[in-house]
Amino acid sequence: MIAVTSSPSASPHHPPFNQHENVHQYVSAQIRQLSPERFGRSSMGRTSVRQDSAQPADSNLKPIRRVLTAVPGRLAANGIPDVEHDEIGATTGGDNRRPRPGALTRSNTDLGPKRPNVPDEPGPTDDNWELRHGYDEQYNSLEYLGQLRAKFWMYYNDKRHETSGKPRSANPSQNTSEWRMRDRLKTVSAALTICLNIGVDPPDVVKTNPTAKLECWIDPTAAVGTNNKTMEQIGKKLQEQYEGLSIRVRYKQYLDPSVEETKKFCTSLRRNAKDERILFHYNGHGVPLPTPSGEIWVFNRNYTQYIPVSLYDLQMWLGAPSLFVFDCSNAGNIIANFDRFVAKHEEENAEARKNDPNVQLQTYGDNIQLAACGKLESLPTGPDLPADLFTCCLTTPIDISLRFFLLENPLPTDLSLKDVTRIPGRLAERRSPLGELNWIFTAITDTIAWNLLPRATFKKLFRQDLMVAALFRNFLLSERIMRANGCHPMSVPSLPETHNHPLWQAWDLTIEMVLAQLPAMIVAEEGGPPYEYRHSDFFTEQLTAFEVYLSQGAPNQEAPSQLPIVLQVLLSQVHRLRALILLSRFLDMGAWAVNLALTIGIFPYVLKLLQSAAFELKPVMIFIWARILAVDGGCQADLIKDNGYQYFLNMLNPNAQLPVPNANEHRAMSAFIVAMFCRGFSQGQTVCLSPELIEICIGHLQVPDDEESDNPLLRQWSCLCISMLWENFPEAKWVGIRCQAHQRLCEKALDRIPEVRAAALHALTTFLGIPDMTAQVVHYEETVASTIMIMTNDGNSMVRRELLVFFSTFVKRYRNRFLVAAFEQLAREKEHLIQSEANEDPNPQHGSLSRRPSQRSSDDSKTTKVSKDSVQSTMWMHLLIMSIDPHPEVAQDAKVVVDYIHEKLLESPLGLRAQPLMDEIVRLSKRAAATKSQPPSRQPSAAPTARRTPVSGSPAPPALPKNESYLSMGMRRTASMAAALKHLTFGGGAEQPTPPAVSTAPHQRVPGGPLRSRVPPEWSKPPDVHDPTPKPTTYVKAKAPKPKGFTKRDPTSASSIPLKSGFFDWSIEVLHFIEFKADHIPKDHDLTTLQYYREPQMRPVDSEEPGSDDYNQKLWRRGRNERVLSSTQPLKGVAGTSKWDVPMGFFNNGTQPTKTCFHQFENHLAIADDRDSICIWDWERSTRLSRFSNANPPGSRINEARFINEDDQALLLTGSSDGIVRIFRNYESESSVELVSAFRALTNLVNSTKNAGLVLDWQQGQGRLLVTGDVKVIRVWSAAKEIYEVEIPTRSSSPLTSLTADAVAGAVVIAGYGDGAVRVFDQRIRAQMAMVRVWRKHNQWVTNVHMQRGGLRELVSGCRNGEVKLWDLRWKDEIKTIKAVDGGGAGGGGITMRGLSVHEHAPVFAA
Repeated sequence: MIAVTSSPSASPHHPPFNQHENVHQYVSAQIRQLSPERFGRSSMGRTSVRQDSAQPADSNLKPIRRVLTAVPGRLAANGIPDVEHDEIGATTGGDNRRPRPGALTRSNTDLGPKRPNVPDEPGPTDDNWELRHGYDEQYNSLEYLGQLRAKFWMYYNDKRHETSGKPRSANPSQNTSEWRMRDRLKTVSAALTICLNIGVDPPDVVKTNPTAKLECWIDPTAAVGTNNKTMEQIGKKLQEQYEGLSIRVRYKQYLDPSVEETKKFCTSLRRNAKDERILFHYNGHGVPLPTPSGEIWVFNRNYTQYIPVSLYDLQMWLGAPSLFVFDCSNAGNIIANFDRFVAKHEEENAEARKNDPNVQLQTYGDNIQLAACGKLESLPTGPDLPADLFTCCLTTPIDISLRFFLLENPLPTDLSLKDVTRIPGRLAERRSPLGELNWIFTAITDTIAWNLLPRATFKKLFRQDLMVAALFRNFLLSERIMRANGCHPMSVPSLPETHNHPLWQAWDLTIEMVLAQLPAMIVAEEGGPPYEYRHSDFFTEQLTAFEVYLSQGAPNQEAPSQLPIVLQVLLSQVHRLRALILLSRFLDMGAWAVNLALTIGIFPYVLKLLQSAAFELKPVMIFIWARILAVDGGCQADLIKDNGYQYFLNMLNPNAQLPVPNANEHRAMSAFIVAMFCRGFSQGQTVCLSPELIEICIGHLQVPDDEESDNPLLRQWSCLCISMLWENFPEAKWVGIRCQAHQRLCEKALDRIPEVRAAALHALTTFLGIPDMTAQVVHYEETVASTIMIMTNDGNSMVRRELLVFFSTFVKRYRNRFLVAAFEQLAREKEHLIQSEANEDPNPQHGSLSRRPSQRSSDDSKTTKVSKDSVQSTMWMHLLIMSIDPHPEVAQDAKVVVDYIHEKLLESPLGLRAQPLMDEIVRLSKRAAATKSQPPSRQPSAAPTARRTPVSGSPAPPALPKNESYLSMGMRRTASMAAALKHLTFGGGAEQPTPPAVSTAPHQRVPGGPLRSRVPPEWSKPPDVHDPTPKPTTYVKAKAPKPKGFTKRDPTSASSIPLKSGFFDWSIEVLHFIEFKADHIPKDHDLTTLQYYREPQMRPVDSEEPGSDDYNQKLWRRGRNERVLSSTQPLKGVAGTSKWDVPMGFFNNGTQPTKTCFHQFENHLAIADDRDSICIWDWERSTRLSRFSNANPPGSRINEARFINEDDQALLLTGSSDGIVRIFRNYESESSVELVSAFRALTNLVNSTKNAGLVLDWQQGQGRLLVTGDVKVIRVWSAAKEIYEVEIPTRSSSPLTSLTADAVAGAVVIAGYGDGAVRVFDQRIRAQMAMVRVWRKHNQWVTNVHMQRGGLRELVSGCRNGEVKLWDLRWKDEIKTIKAVDGGGAGGGGITMRGLSVHEHAPVFAA
């Protein structure tokens, strides 16, 4: 039954409710001055705008209509009825003289302050309509508004929650490409074969008149001297041209060779080159054309005949790898037949291997060929072109480009072909005109190849061999020039058409700009007025184009065409800084960008720049190297060269100066680089080992007093840097001991950042394992272990998993001691079951069970407890508790360690004693379960059989009093047993092989603990204490959601420890609060957000990038929230006078509902039943969206359900009576619901007949979770830190029944008790003194106490007898008492008020 109380009707002395719409307007002029968008940070980011962190009127008005029939009134302090206003000042009816404010421009929250009335407008005075509790002045202060604006966050949506702290699975797009040249080849020898036979034309060649004459820019017909002298000049010139490409090759000229000489020098070249590449250049301008079968021609000894050389013979003489250049007409015949003879050689080799597998054979497959023209094409014979046009393109590209431009230029010019050869400078001087042309030409040809060639082909031809790269760059030019003259050059491997690429226009423009200045430079060279050369804008313009590409965000991960140009720009000091900054922005786009940069050849450049002392390059170099090492950690050996690692060690020093405001972020990246340098690299660990490095890292662990200057990433990677230095390196561990590094790391057990706590655990895990297990080493390790056991109560599953890695390493190291601790725990478990059965059975009939407890205690005193109060015994209890952790991954990892110890226990000398103990525990547990109607108060920790080793566990907290059962030994042991225990603890016990797979027995967890001896009086019992027990019905258990990426362990697999940590790899992917700033980067790139190392850091994440799907979804939700607010705010004005009798829906939940919760903006209704299921309904459509299990243990139920982050993508938070809090995402989808987090919020719940269970309150604005219940404290959990910050004593022996807090400031907490008391606590005061007021006006169980999040912040409480009271924190008495229901007295007469729900914003409550 629901009874309803209505407010008094409007009287002549009191205006109607709807006239008070103008009271305390939401947004004051002060707020408008703060921001054009009023207060609240942008909803597009991680700090999504709090459109209303409390539930607005609209979120509950419609749903509640189906359960409410009327509304109570609300009174101000002076007794005048009041009504909550809305933000836009719109209510139905009312005073029309007041102007209406403008339309809502963005969503706002009822958490904002109120604005006083405009003085010249009619209406009640401010004194009559102030907020409750004196909040009026506070909520209108600029300082408070500024704090409110800065602290609205979304919670449990970080990467650690999305990934569960596990590194992502292998993704092909993130795998490091094979950018290194593992099979790097180089051209070591070159045969320059020139067959001209000057003065004698070949029979099948008809030359035009005039015709092309120049060979290597020498005219053979105009040369003075004999033909031999001219040939020598041509050969020497050709060698010089090739030496301009690569000086390290051994060149040999072969001028008009005979067939015998050809065979001789070819075989000699292969013999000397061994497995390296040989260049064979063939100029056949003085011999017949190649035959259709691909034969080339040379001479006989007397030069009287042309002798053909078969490709088969040529391949056999030269072998492979080889590079062939054929400059002759009909060269396509050679290309067409080349592979046919290679295949024939391979067949012969295969036959030879078949006959003799050990035979040494010549290879023929790896050949590269360049040909001047196609099969039936003749070389150009224009008189202005050289006869060896193809060779000129390959060896002198600048000269031929200038000549080609001048010949093809349609505009008139005064320059002659001879003038273009007078461009000053040298090719190697990039600041000279000629050197700049060569530099730009290299960049253009590299870029064309990069854009058109497949990556594998580009890598082979342009990055493997210096000679091959130079020839193919120039071959691109030859394709353009030769095509313009009727020839089509050919190559193997073949290339796509490149002659029409747009960059050739940029090349023409560059040449034109140089030639335009050439006359002035010639005049200056001849003694005229000096001329200052104006350098090309090519690189500046290309960098601008690259910047435009970056600003577009690299759609579809398309490779930028300017990347090779950026690589070339790094050679210039003028553009280097800008190029590096743009390069860093490109690398910031993800692993694919890093792979592209490494493939293009960026690594040698950035490695060389580590030797630069340029101050301005340090930040960007640190960033680039962090990105490279995050994707490819195999660069450690490169950093050893030239002491490159010192660059980052120096930057890690806090005294090092960096030209950026966020120096700590770059020091964090330096720590990451040093950690990657040491990871698994003993040489790196050795060169980095120094007390100074450890001292620097320890110094970075200190949290500064100013939170704004705090950098959690620096602390995290300082820990991991120490961890990688210690890994398998005992010398470094001793240096750390001398620096007390292990103690400083233990202090991070309560760091406010979960990643830092996990990193400290990672470092302490590597600290274990010093080979010499002296007493001193054992003391250090046990001290560390005992210090960090407090972290078993950590609220973050990633930290608890990392703690289990430490535990497993410690267990492996002290295995024998843990075997003793496990055995003694089994004995205590058995004794506990025996005692429980003896206490419940007045006439024991089971042999040993008839022994009295006093007799057993006497027996215990005669036995020494080997593991009593030891670190191993305490850790074993923690492991048992963690094996039933609410987070499946933590529980699964803990079970592996527990199973391992149980397996080894059965194989140890204690196995003969342990197996009967396990069997007895199973028997006693089954008997207890069969004889009790209720589940046993304590679940046995082991239920093994002869072939099954169970997982032990106990839900009790580890820090129990010493008289609890797990610290007492109830089994009589013989002297031999004690000797066996001591031998295992202090003696040998070598490691044994892992036994076959042992499965884990299923177990259940029930909250344990002694029942209270005092039965409370009737008035302090919960309303449902006398409810009849529901009849058992068929209950279909729903599926329990798992964390994202959870993989269930194979039960047949053997237990193996230590566990493997994935935290370091995960940390490489994740970067907190990274901020990269440089003068050349626009301000909109200066971000502080959680992003990936292997994903963008300098640009917004997708959720903040306009146009992205996530951004559009956020924008839509924001607009939806605004529409809901604007449409429902006016309803608050009539909520107190309207009937609530419109049904909105009826649902068949299938099970008995106990808790319901409405979403603010979505049509979502969460219903928890009396066991462990949660149903999500669409209340508007009356359809069930999903049903899933909360995974409660038997005997517990869901006490609380809340939606959090409702302004954006909401999460569902549940609290159950066993003290567990769970958080789910995608709760509305049964197929995709996931467990985000689960932790034990209360560790010492007392099993009470009053059954308050777990009580919680969520403060979205503060990110705090207040948890209490059948305990003596209120525990305040921080959602951001995921640890509890403080425990406030409840100051009463009565259980807490309800909890509420000021949802805005969050400092004041109000609690209702089972004895009727209502206490007020202030979190700003020391916990022991936090209680500031107590009201004892209720005399029965407080059903609920609630402070409105909106409205006038009314504080309402109600008890089981139906009394509802309104309070003001400043007053010692209640403001008003309302009799909501009749009866509910101590004698049981009347009606008991079972529930009380207060609307967050409207003056309405339901009872």
